[in-house]
Amino acid sequence: MATTLTARTRPLVALAATFVVLAPIAFFWARSLVPNDLSAMTMGYADYGGGPSTGHVHHGVDVSELTPPADQKADVVVDLVARKERFDLPGRGAVEGFTLNHTSPGPKIVAQQGQLIQVTLHNENISDGITLHWHGVDVPNAEDGVAGVTQDAVPPGQSFVYRFVAKDAGTYWYHSHQVSHEQVQKGLYGVLIVQPAPNDVIAAVHTYDKVRTVNGGYGERRVRAPGPTARVRLINTDNGPMAIWVDGAPYKVLAVDGTDVNAPTEVTGKAVLVTAGGRIDLEVPTAKAVRIGLGGGPTTLVIGDGDAPTGTEPRDRVDLLTYGAPKALAFDPAKATRVFRYDIGRQVGFFDGKPGLWWTINGHQYPDVPMFVVSEGDVVRMTIKNTSGQVHPMHLHGHHVVVLSRNGVKATGSPWWTDSLNVEDKETYEVAFVADNPGVWMDHCHNLPHAAQGLMTHLMYTGVSTKFHLGGGPANQPE
Repeated sequence: MATTLTARTRPLVALAATFVVLAPIAFFWARSLVPNDLSAMTMGYADYGGGPSTGHVHHGVDVSELTPPADQKADVVVDLVARKERFDLPGRGAVEGFTLNHTSPGPKIVAQQGQLIQVTLHNENISDGITLHWHGVDVPNAEDGVAGVTQDAVPPGQSFVYRFVAKDAGTYWYHSHQVSHEQVQKGLYGVLIVQPAPNDVIAAVHTYDKVRTVNGGYGERRVRAPGPTARVRLINTDNGPMAIWVDGAPYKVLAVDGTDVNAPTEVTGKAVLVTAGGRIDLEVPTAKAVRIGLGGGPTTLVIGDGDAPTGTEPRDRVDLLTYGAPKALAFDPAKATRVFRYDIGRQVGFFDGKPGLWWTINGHQYPDVPMFVVSEGDVVRMTIKNTSGQVHPMHLHGHHVVVLSRNGVKATGSPWWTDSLNVEDKETYEVAFVADNPGVWMDHCHNLPHAAQGLMTHLMYTGVSTKFHLGGGPANQPE
């Protein structure tokens, strides 16, 4: 009788055991699914950084109202038509991708400091929609170009107008912020220069399907020497950091991410790192031909006529923590009214139903991540710690931050202002800024596939809300 009972109960026991194993997996799988219609206003949890708690749902002005004065006349007017099409990479051949006005990179936009720029973006045939984000430019929030946060993606056959004042001189760039991990790589980007100099040389580096280019061309590219010295504006539009150096001459680091370095000194035999999304301006003497090394490989930029030296990447690097001379800040980071931590980790599990090893922020996976809440006028300190095993170029929209320390070592050089900060594995940075640009701002890794895998959150101002949703009818996908 006992044997018969065991035979009958064995399938039930196996079924119960299977349930015990699979039920938690099913629970975590379902929990990982990202809602198809998601608002930043209800995403994650509010982190007030020790400041006043005002509730996660903010009422007041909508981001769409945060614009420059409507009656201010535009000084620089640009029309950009985005297309999916085949285009040529000089030195390499034709590729399939995306263009702006039939070119990639798109047209260079140039403005004088204080001018109002007006850009009308037309989507001819990009099926996923498109936006334009003005990388490094602290625009009013409505002009930031983030699908699902500051606007809806522009569908085929439609247009969108961006208006903002170029208040800060410097080297910037623009790119799509809709399905950006695909659209940027395939060509939707361009250069923006505010307050150009007569001796400017542009070096925008971009990789199309493993083909590294500079200014859209492959291999050795040449430009004329603009004078006895050149201001070389280096822009890294790729997903990873890039070392750059000068063969044939010393150089100075004039600016980082659009902000001038105080008292730059001459550099010889060192490279300087340009993180993903970052910009570095160099002053290079060009009485003789010089070569700009761009991370190694066949693509380089030669300035001037004749033979230029060919070297290899120097072992030593310029350390922006100590480069240049100190200068007083306009605020006191020691009197911070909000203090946050941004711990980047990784854990095994599911993300949107897919198993793998996924990014975390303060131990939480997207979209259940902290929303950093501030009020206008707050002095903000943030500690960014990376224990994820990979490097992350961290980019906060709408603001520049000043680096206070790295791995506990205080900054002693020129104030290191940045909007794209390279955070290596096992590195910790402390940064500070003043919350002076109200809105709902993305704060994410600019290795865009990482952002698409959930390494992004928001800086949210009290009294500001957004009506836009990720996903939903417009299928907004900012990464």
